[in-house]
Amino acid sequence: MLELHGPGKVHTCDGLSRRDFLQVGSLGAVGLGMSEMAALQARGAVDSKKDVNGILIFNLGAPSQLDTWDMKPQAPAEIRGPFQSIPTAAPGVSISELFPGMAKLGDKISFVRSVYHTAAAVHDTGHQMMQTGRLFSGGLESPNIGTVLGFLKGRLGDLPPSVVLPEKMGPTGGNLPHGQEAGFLGKQHDPFVLNADPSAKDFRVPDLLPPSDLPIVRTDRRRKLRDVVDASVKKFESSPSAKLLDANFEQAYRLMTSTAAREAFALNQEPDSVRDRYGRNRFGQSCLLARRLVERGVRFVTVNTFLTVFNEITWDIHGSVPFTSIEGMKKTVAPLFDQGVSALIEDLDQRGMLANTVIPVLGEFGRTPKINPAGGRDHWPQVWTVWFAGGGIKGGRVVGSSDDIGGYPADRPTTCAEVVATIYKALGIDLEHLLTGPQGRPVPIVDSGVHEIRELF
Repeated sequence: MLELHGPGKVHTCDGLSRRDFLQVGSLGAVGLGMSEMAALQARGAVDSKKDVNGILIFNLGAPSQLDTWDMKPQAPAEIRGPFQSIPTAAPGVSISELFPGMAKLGDKISFVRSVYHTAAAVHDTGHQMMQTGRLFSGGLESPNIGTVLGFLKGRLGDLPPSVVLPEKMGPTGGNLPHGQEAGFLGKQHDPFVLNADPSAKDFRVPDLLPPSDLPIVRTDRRRKLRDVVDASVKKFESSPSAKLLDANFEQAYRLMTSTAAREAFALNQEPDSVRDRYGRNRFGQSCLLARRLVERGVRFVTVNTFLTVFNEITWDIHGSVPFTSIEGMKKTVAPLFDQGVSALIEDLDQRGMLANTVIPVLGEFGRTPKINPAGGRDHWPQVWTVWFAGGGIKGGRVVGSSDDIGGYPADRPTTCAEVVATIYKALGIDLEHLLTGPQGRPVPIVDSGVHEIRELF
């Protein structure tokens, strides 16, 4: 995310400083021109016949596989937990009673119950691998899925190609990057970050409108962004830093002056019944906003169910304070999630958008099979469940399985990289395509030998 509200006071031709002009905190990607897009299509990097968008739901904190989507009703009580399983609309597929809305949509959802990783059992490593396909090493940060899609397919109109709602992931204990930026593709391709709570009564997008204390100036004068840099620093203008700054200023300008952008974020245009259906909370309204954005041209939206594991009740159910217990998940986390995500799938389906919108629902790891003394479960990357809906992925399926106690994969072990490759495949991205990494060296979108989860297609 590029921050443009620093101490610089270079003035425009209208007497406004860069800082006064935008005061923006998060700026989206510049995107590709049509000629570049056509070149990528010609090389096969993108499937020109497949135009699929994505809404990635990331369950920060990591849901317990045993209490959600991979229950073990025959296991001892200290393993199976307190909840009952219920059938879904998919024959033979059951999930936790905590998700009645999802259960009704089981024929549209497919579960992968054998995901695992072998890295450190901290939140940040899972965030990286599940959103980029790789664990960051040697100072190399791989790009987020949405930023790669935006880089390859470009923007549609004034809206950015990739958006993160409601904010990027905050601290989760590892002090590492979370994989929600453009990485080696460059800051100019970072996603647009909302940085606001869409459920707030006074909700507005900070980066769409200029501060109220700025005078209204003529559009043609404000478009002269090259005048931002004073004649005395023309040498700076030709530098890579200046070009990056100008490119991001142009993106910010397009957002600020775009009627289409303001309309896309205007949740108050939705009927009260629709807003109520999604849930009048941050997650529910973020899901509704995600639908509005992909409906109007945003290619990829990431919705973080939570922002940190420290200051709010999340899926991180260790049991002891300040975390919640398994019962706390039942009271707080599961209901808002079930309402928001089931509303999203239903809404997209009713609008004829589900077939062209892939919805991956991910977490960074699973939880320990045995309930701890505090009534919770701890970090467990040895196995967990993710699931998909829409975007050409067949519903009503279960891929892979865990063992009798939900502790390790028993069938079809699935890596984080395969999950990411599946998302790329659904989006029409060639898994063999090479990106340009640091020092110009080629970096494959996914590592050699990694394939999509073919059972889902």
